[in-house]
Amino acid sequence: MRRVLVLTALAAGLVATPALAQNAAPGGLYVGAIGGYEGIDVESSDGSVSAGADSAVYGINAGYDLSLGNLFVGVEGELSTSGGSTDFPDSFTGARDGLEAGGQYYIGARAGLAMTPGIAAYGKVGYTSLDTKAFTSSGSLQELEDNAGGLRFGGGLQVQLPGPLEGRVEYRHSRYKDPNDASFGRATTELVVGGLGVRF
Repeated sequence: MRRVLVLTALAAGLVATPALAQNAAPGGLYVGAIGGYEGIDVESSDGSVSAGADSAVYGINAGYDLSLGNLFVGVEGELSTSGGSTDFPDSFTGARDGLEAGGQYYIGARAGLAMTPGIAAYGKVGYTSLDTKAFTSSGSLQELEDNAGGLRFGGGLQVQLPGPLEGRVEYRHSRYKDPNDASFGRATTELVVGGLGVRF
């Protein structure tokens, strides 16, 4: 019985191997554009007060993937911008009344698996920096601009389109520590974006 099971497993492996070989992972250089939704949440340092806002986000990205059969690894960079602005409620007694999010950049690594010919799933992680502006209701003279650094992680699906084109849909979560002032504690962003790229 054990011999039959071993032979069956070997036969299944031989059948599966060509199928995996056909699912070649993407490789090479690519550039593209992204657009979608961004939600930003800001929390005071003691966690007692928070504020949030929604906005559109759009930008450009570029990277390089190394194909390893049906797996791939790569590096990626992105520049994007959004217009999210949070206002703290009256119960917040900090030095600032709210926070505006501007441009951000990201550089990191990703790895994925070709699930079927032309469709791959991937995860990503890396460093991100968010251009922020803390503001008060009393006027722009008291506004404070800064960059908040943090960690981004996420994942998505990418689909090969006709010719060198490829599309993707992706979710990202980013955490930024102490934007502008210790009174804020932390900021987070949630993004859902779609993208269209060209692979060389």
